[in-house]
Amino acid sequence: MASTNGGPPAGAADANQAPPQLNVLAQYVKDLSFENPNAPRSLQQQQGNPKINIQINVNAKPLAEHEFEVELKIEGRAEAPTTFLFSFDLLYAGVFKIQNVPQENVHAIVMIECPRLLFPFAREIIANAVRSGGFPPLMIDPVDFVSLYRQRLAEQAPAAPPATA
Repeated sequence: MASTNGGPPAGAADANQAPPQLNVLAQYVKDLSFENPNAPRSLQQQQGNPKINIQINVNAKPLAEHEFEVELKIEGRAEAPTTFLFSFDLLYAGVFKIQNVPQENVHAIVMIECPRLLFPFAREIIANAVRSGGFPPLMIDPVDFVSLYRQRLAEQAPAAPPATA
């Protein structure tokens, strides 16, 4: 048996370190718009499936040392070949507390895990708004926030300078 000279046993320092924490402090709709300007004509049976275009963006800002507001913006538009059917715009947000996470990992957690937690609620709000507009509920496919994060990082990275000979 190894002596610890009165100190904690080997490996005990890791056991006493607080685990990483991600807490949702609040969730809320900041802005919601649904437009169905061609009703009741747009509610009539349409030929074929409508063309639906959806855009998703994530933004975040710090509120306190360990707290962040994360906004999930989802915009969509549905059109039939001859008729504009509907559009929606949702800005859904949450306040998150992140503790005991290395600083280099905080940005990824804020931009990937936080919107991942918000998405199911935003999806339900949109499905209900579309259904309340007279259409079948729109069930948006799950979003790969890791790919969205990587794409955004690639867009923000400065272009590599051309190599000189």
